[in-house]
Amino acid sequence: MNRYRAITFARNTLQTGSNGPKKTGTGLDFNPSCFSHPLSEDGMTLSHPDPVIRRFWIDHCKASRRISEYFGKELGTPSVMNIWVPDGMKDLPYDRLGPRQRLMASLDEIIAEPIDVKYHKDAVESKLFGIGAEAYTVGSNEFYLGYASSRDILLCLDAGHFHPTEVISDKISACSLYVKEFLLHVSRPIRWDSDHVVLLDDETQAIANEVVRHQLLNRVNIGLDFFDASINRIAAWVIGTRNMRKALLKAMLEPQHQLQHAEIDGDYTARLAWMEESRTAPWSAVWDYYCHQQGVPVGIDWLQHVKAYEETILRHREG
Repeated sequence: MNRYRAITFARNTLQTGSNGPKKTGTGLDFNPSCFSHPLSEDGMTLSHPDPVIRRFWIDHCKASRRISEYFGKELGTPSVMNIWVPDGMKDLPYDRLGPRQRLMASLDEIIAEPIDVKYHKDAVESKLFGIGAEAYTVGSNEFYLGYASSRDILLCLDAGHFHPTEVISDKISACSLYVKEFLLHVSRPIRWDSDHVVLLDDETQAIANEVVRHQLLNRVNIGLDFFDASINRIAAWVIGTRNMRKALLKAMLEPQHQLQHAEIDGDYTARLAWMEESRTAPWSAVWDYYCHQQGVPVGIDWLQHVKAYEETILRHREG
């Protein structure tokens, strides 16, 4: 995709009538999607040993940055462009360093052109492994943590991209010492990276707690990475989005003063007591009042609106 085609694509994306992002005041993010293409079928893209194939993906990512920048300029809010590549090997490789050197060089060329962060932000995302790349992933967590911190770009932490016993909530505070800004992909993996609708579960709450407790709200871009075609897509979006917002609200309503002082004083009994007490605090009343203030449905009342939309709009599309 050359520069002209990239900008044409971006313009066409914004021309979506009365429900478009300009009309609704909605920002857009973008990603290069370095997969589902004949030139990715052997499992390598930006780290490919063939310079011709590698060049294709480098140019594709460069054009994607221009699309992202255009979205940011037109919509008045930065567009985050997250680079994830499926590069890896199914069986044990001999050379683990070479592909990572090529990936680093490719990324350096992609982000070489300066773009104002008012319009566009670069992010990179790791993965533990992928289907067809079980033995070796070029873009590992260690690779991207080092890359993001050394290039001053965003580090993406995806809740479904680590070992099943790992959680990203435990990584946020450590990475915040080295990375200025994050992109979070809040998801609900079942066994591994299945991206179910986000619940108000322990990990979602722990992620929100870490962001709020350490005053990282202005350094974190929260993305919700989930899909479920077995239920109404709008309902999935509403449930997941509300759960993330509820988790942030609960984190903001924690008894921070009491918890912090109990920990500093070494009174771990009081710390545990306050943590457990806050679990049953009447935060839901604050949530309902907030929804009322914003003029949106309170409680489960939103479901009737989704059902009505399903009957009047979605069912006709199926026909």
